[in-house]
Amino acid sequence: MNERTDEYFLSCYLTPPGPGAIFSVRHDQNVVLWRRSGSSVELVRLWELERVSGQKHHFWPLYTTERTEAFLAALLAEEGLTPADISVCWGTPGLPAAQPVPVPAGAGDFPVHSLAHLFSGLMTDTRMFRQEKIVAMAIDALPDYVQDNGPTRYWYAGCVADRGRLTFAPVESPAPLYTAAETLFGQEPGTLMALASASRTEIRFDAAAAIAGVSLHGGQVQPWKEAFALVRAIVDAAEAQLDSVALDGAFTREENLRSAAMKVVQRCSELVAIRNVEQLIELGDLRPEECYLSTSGGYALNCPTNTLLMDRFGFRGLLTPPCANDSGQGIGLGLLGLHGTGVLAEAELRIDSAYLGRAAGDTEEALAEFAPWVESADAAEAFDPERFVTDVTDSVVAWVDGRAEIGPRALGHRSLIGDPRSPRVKDLLNGYKQRQWWRPVAPMVMAEHTGEWFSSDRESPYMLEAVQVRPEVRDQVPAILHLDGSARHQTLSADANPLLHRALTAFRDATGVPILCNTSLNDRGEAVVDTAAEALNFCVRKGIGVLYLNGRRIALRTGDEQLAARAPAGPRPRAVEFFAGQEEDRDAIWQDWLDRGYTVPGMFLLARSPELRAEGTLATPERVNLLAGYRASVDASFAGLADNFRRTHGPGASFSDPSTLTGAFGVVNALRNGGSSA
Repeated sequence: MNERTDEYFLSCYLTPPGPGAIFSVRHDQNVVLWRRSGSSVELVRLWELERVSGQKHHFWPLYTTERTEAFLAALLAEEGLTPADISVCWGTPGLPAAQPVPVPAGAGDFPVHSLAHLFSGLMTDTRMFRQEKIVAMAIDALPDYVQDNGPTRYWYAGCVADRGRLTFAPVESPAPLYTAAETLFGQEPGTLMALASASRTEIRFDAAAAIAGVSLHGGQVQPWKEAFALVRAIVDAAEAQLDSVALDGAFTREENLRSAAMKVVQRCSELVAIRNVEQLIELGDLRPEECYLSTSGGYALNCPTNTLLMDRFGFRGLLTPPCANDSGQGIGLGLLGLHGTGVLAEAELRIDSAYLGRAAGDTEEALAEFAPWVESADAAEAFDPERFVTDVTDSVVAWVDGRAEIGPRALGHRSLIGDPRSPRVKDLLNGYKQRQWWRPVAPMVMAEHTGEWFSSDRESPYMLEAVQVRPEVRDQVPAILHLDGSARHQTLSADANPLLHRALTAFRDATGVPILCNTSLNDRGEAVVDTAAEALNFCVRKGIGVLYLNGRRIALRTGDEQLAARAPAGPRPRAVEFFAGQEEDRDAIWQDWLDRGYTVPGMFLLARSPELRAEGTLATPERVNLLAGYRASVDASFAGLADNFRRTHGPGASFSDPSTLTGAFGVVNALRNGGSSA
């Protein structure tokens, strides 16, 4: 008999098992566990599936209900629970205890996907939600329509929250512009955003005039045609002007072109975001200085835009979650469910930490596994701040502490940390991660000293702004500087991260600099490490001499040729067994769609067109195949994208190699030749 007095809820952002799973409509899948105890609700745990499987932006489905239920049971067992302990499950139809996600009154024009993004920032502090005014917008690439009964009028939801009263309105999303660039160049949005500011190469292009006539609301009028046309026009302008502008000699011609083009794409994107805010302020008759701003969806990770909006409008604070992209969908789905069923009307909830992932509890087992490489291991609770300063000076250490941070940014629990005074450290960090040499390295700064080193003293605990480093101190921290003098900083307080704050304090006492370099602890194409064993694997492979593990200093043997020959060849395998062996199930579903009369291009169109899938029985093979044929005739890229879809999701695709990457539409190969797509 279950004697638990607490009540548990799950919110799952998984591809629903069954025939539709073949389309892999969801990436960055995640599962969130909630607990209600009396008058409070707590987010207990967030599982990002990429940390479980090792597949970056995890998109592998679980094709059958049986596999999905077994997977969820294994996750819950880590928290001492079983599926029988779950009262309600939101977000993925077909799961045990599944119930539809409640749609708030007045929000029927928007897909649940967008509303979940909106609520992931809007509702993370119920007391603030009830007492303050918030301008919120969900700015993502596209919805998935998994939970909607049909197409919606708009794709992207905006909202004014006035002390708990919600007024919804459509907004535009800049994300399709970045999706077009991603598809064209074969590089992820984060890389393209960094490349924009990596060189001084610029072109002449009237971004304001170009974007003025472009509508990016999605829904009944999809944004792709206009977005791709604008980005192609920008690239064409760059091609035409490149021979007449000064190029940065440190970059290839193609990199100069991409940098120049992405500066314009970024400016167009910012103008769209400004339009949104102006519209929502007018809708609520608001004074921005009396309001908070909440941005969510994948584009909310665009730090320059967040800072531009904060500076331009003077909002009181930024309420963007650390997992603003689809890796936070589970949070938003859960908040929609808790709000819509009245749970939050009676209970308080505050999500004020990013450290909600797996605890690094495998220390002793990991030390035994990597014993040949371990030179010494300090006792628990033996952190020596002065020794840390010696280790990190002009160098890099690995840092793993407690529960992993959620979202794509390193926030000091699964990090590589280095000396910001040393240009060499930036090169070391990019070398360890196999990144382009020009990639910037983010700083973490003691929160109480932020204003002394940066132009803004706003809190930025989740590394979601890019602010100017003060000119008078720039020469002291060359490793963190972008070309334009900015840095994507994280403000770190003693309350949020006591151990790392002690380390920062010691570094400041010794050097006068309250800043350290911080980047995520993972290799190229590898999900951020989750466990002690994965961290030691990384350090051994890369020749990193010191790992701080839950405060313990682990010194590793480096430079030994015999040990180097025995080092792992790649990242430590993760729990691929949950997803392996599905070929027969996947192939049967694939063949069933072919037997119904759908062609591979038609299946790709269904995967790419959530509104077409939402039509249900109206999406007949004849109609879908005809539409696919038309798209292929007017879009030269369509056939190649359809073939990428077949190779990624069809027969022959691997369930044993998690390194396969996809973009928003399963993009594997760049549509534009020239230069590296790394």
